[in-house]
Amino acid sequence: MPTSLPRTALIAGASGLVGRELLAMLLASPEYGRVIALVRRPSGLQHPKLDERMVDFAALPVADPTLAADDFFCCLGTTIRVAGTQEAFRIVDHNYPLALGQLAKSAGARRFLLISALGADADSTVFYNRVKGETERDLAALGLPALWCLRPSLLDGQRQESRPGERIALAIGRLIAPLMGGPLRRYRPVGAKTVARAMLRCALGDGGPPGAVESEEIARRGSA
Repeated sequence: MPTSLPRTALIAGASGLVGRELLAMLLASPEYGRVIALVRRPSGLQHPKLDERMVDFAALPVADPTLAADDFFCCLGTTIRVAGTQEAFRIVDHNYPLALGQLAKSAGARRFLLISALGADADSTVFYNRVKGETERDLAALGLPALWCLRPSLLDGQRQESRPGERIALAIGRLIAPLMGGPLRRYRPVGAKTVARAMLRCALGDGGPPGAVESEEIARRGSA
């Protein structure tokens, strides 16, 4: 439902696969009058609503009134291969989102939305899934007013960086997706634009209540 005053959105990870799609949607949405994008380097994008801020995610302020926003969207993430080590991966996929959550809490944000991953579980024996689950758990412990953790399966879209293994898995996933029914439906690849649309709809109140959003539900909520 439209609000009397346009909201302010803050997005981190706007250069990523989902983040690029989400940023475009936020800028096009009449619900948002201002969009703050936290970036590591200038994007070159120009838009009347866009307020681009260069930041060091390893040193985000705990409080900054100039970064106050109604809705925080966290699209940060990497892979162990890209990060280089498990420690570096954890910094990006746990420490940075948690720092963003702390900033959101101090800024009085009303909603926080995170791109997590299928299988996120703080008790998992799989390192990747465990880190994702710990991130969800630690964000929940902050006591944010409303927290959504979207858990997409393999993301389908054109990445800027090369991920050969992911491309192979995606090709196989696309091929067998029609055969993946019932409990296997959650493993179907999901489009980056679909995830971004589901994320936005959750923030705007027509994408379901706060909590974990599994991949098949993301596909349903984010359908065009």
